[in-house]
Amino acid sequence: MTAPTSAPDGDKATNVGPPLWLLAELTYRCPLQCPYCSNPLDFAQTQQELSTDDWVKVLRQGRDMGAAQLGFSGGEPLVRSDLQELIAEARHLGYYSNLITSGLGLTESKVEAFASAGLDHIQVSFQASDPELNNAVAGSRKAFEQKLAMARAVKEAGYPMVLNFVIHRHNIHQMTDIMVLCDRLGADYVELATCQYYGWAFKNREGLMPSRRQLEKAEREVNEYRARQAEAGSEMKLIFVTPDYYEERPKACMNGWGNLFLTVAPDGTALPCHSARLLPIDFPNVRDKGLKQIWYDSPGFNHYRGDRWMPEPCRSCDEKDKDFGGCRCQAFLLTGNADNADPVCSKSAHHDRILAARQAADHATAGIEELTYRNTGNSRMFFRG
Repeated sequence: MTAPTSAPDGDKATNVGPPLWLLAELTYRCPLQCPYCSNPLDFAQTQQELSTDDWVKVLRQGRDMGAAQLGFSGGEPLVRSDLQELIAEARHLGYYSNLITSGLGLTESKVEAFASAGLDHIQVSFQASDPELNNAVAGSRKAFEQKLAMARAVKEAGYPMVLNFVIHRHNIHQMTDIMVLCDRLGADYVELATCQYYGWAFKNREGLMPSRRQLEKAEREVNEYRARQAEAGSEMKLIFVTPDYYEERPKACMNGWGNLFLTVAPDGTALPCHSARLLPIDFPNVRDKGLKQIWYDSPGFNHYRGDRWMPEPCRSCDEKDKDFGGCRCQAFLLTGNADNADPVCSKSAHHDRILAARQAADHATAGIEELTYRNTGNSRMFFRG
């Protein structure tokens, strides 16, 4: 694929390939209260959700452009009554489709129905390895047992068992227990995704960010567990994702702005990544424009394509073709200007903010009950006495 080139805001970029991965955020509604939720802080103010017909048009337009992988996400996509219909449409169009779910609202009959409709993949998320912490973070007294049951149902239906744990300072001590649980469940793939600080996670960063010592211990435990697995012939794949804040170079965020990934939010806003709506950029809506016009022609999607937008030190950096300047959302959250170099980079003039965050994590004392939860008030019942 030809690497995209940038254009000034309002101009059309050239040599832009098609989006290959479409994320359909069907809703921001969710029964959970996770304090690291990546949904916008003002999710309750989101305009009316796209209708079934709207989503069908989006899926068709995306496939016509060349999108091959489709994620159904949220919020919790299971709250949409038309999910099975959208899955069937995705199969008809030829997508490889993935349901990203908390497991709450899932049933054995739904797992079977989704399989019949053509769903290819289900990922179930957990909050911890034990019921007490899992349910406190989730905001549901029955969440853990429901997740266990649905993980098993997914496996029994013939899907690969794909589990996701968001790792933070309040569950990182459970790393070995988490892996043992996944092994016991017969997981095929496990994503141990250390919290990335956007949305509610950024609001709660001081209470969620692990110390360097915690992170190093956790990574060591994962490597040791992998070694034991290899000796035992286990096929479970462990993916450990380190937080940006402990890197010295930024990640190639979304493999480049407007390069491979296209997100459509519940209200129809089209975005180059699921966090981009926090930026002071006017992104188009699928109710007003077709996906093809949005992807290739809109100022929002062309804004940070290529490298012409880059200030120093990114512009003259010999790594800019690898990291694309890093994450624009992270630059905005930490510096107030999305044009700046990602502060994760040690070359950034704002790298001191990352160093300060690391230092704060080494001395943090806040308990999990002091976090701000997505659905205000739900957590109180878990922290009495």
